[in-house]
Amino acid sequence: MSQEKVDKYKKEKADRKKNIKKQKLQNVARKCVVGVIGIALIGWIGYSAYDTYQSNRPVDEVQIDYTAMDELPQELAAAQEADAAAAE
Repeated sequence: MSQEKVDKYKKEKADRKKNIKKQKLQNVARKCVVGVIGIALIGWIGYSAYDTYQSNRPVDEVQIDYTAMDELPQELAAAQEADAAAAE
């Protein structure tokens, strides 16, 4: 082996633990990023499916009778007139 190769091998051997630690850290970071993206994708798909399900459901219609509210002022005026007539 040439002296260059020997020096290169010694340097790689000296840095081997640091390089392995760095690779493990990068693998963990990569797995975390993929996990977060996967969870976000699953959540988005679930939300889209739920929204589609809700939009396809029939909407219940409710009929409200407002005649009592429309007649209330007239009834109050009539009651006030009756009270005024009874007070006289």
